[in-house]
Amino acid sequence: MELESLNASLVIDVFLLLLIGVGPKIALVPFLDATASMPEATKRRVLRKMLTTAAIVAVLLLILGGLLTRLLHFSPGALGVSSGIILLIIAVTMVLGPRDGNGAGQPADDQDPMRTAVFPLAVPYLLNPAGIVVLVTASAEASSIGVLAVVVGVLIVILALDVVVFRWAVQVSNHLDPSRMLVTEKVFGFLLAALAVQLALDGLSDVGVIHLTGH
Repeated sequence: MELESLNASLVIDVFLLLLIGVGPKIALVPFLDATASMPEATKRRVLRKMLTTAAIVAVLLLILGGLLTRLLHFSPGALGVSSGIILLIIAVTMVLGPRDGNGAGQPADDQDPMRTAVFPLAVPYLLNPAGIVVLVTASAEASSIGVLAVVVGVLIVILALDVVVFRWAVQVSNHLDPSRMLVTEKVFGFLLAALAVQLALDGLSDVGVIHLTGH
């Protein structure tokens, strides 16, 4: 993702990457699984905690990401490689994981719902490695206030979309077909694996280990 000039291509790239990185798709099925047996009021508390936590962490990364790269002495390329690896693990879990569409994969009954809302629902499902890469890279490499403003604006739109989608999911969760949700998760897992590989390749290219044609 190039952050040097403000244009339509940049806006589209940022939107698509943040839609994957902070959007609802990866977290939706785990959220429905984790809250399936919870009372309605608890579901809403978990939802608020998940959304609030993901939003706060996203904003902090956007504000402090550039500083963190300097303090911890890692480059955006190194972040891309590590995030690609972690995202690939998440994708493989989505494709080959134990969920069977009948509630498998739910947290243990004695696990604090609010803890589940923070981990793993808020991070790394809602705010996942792809989103972390975009936010930290934008913080470290945005060439102007205008570019940073675009990232902030798109982030607000995506978070608003999360609110709408997850509130809808809470309302209709009892009527959703688990098998259909499972199929969409598996298909998206394959696509996510491809994105994970691309993140790692881009990171390796950024640090000079490989050269990608067209970069």
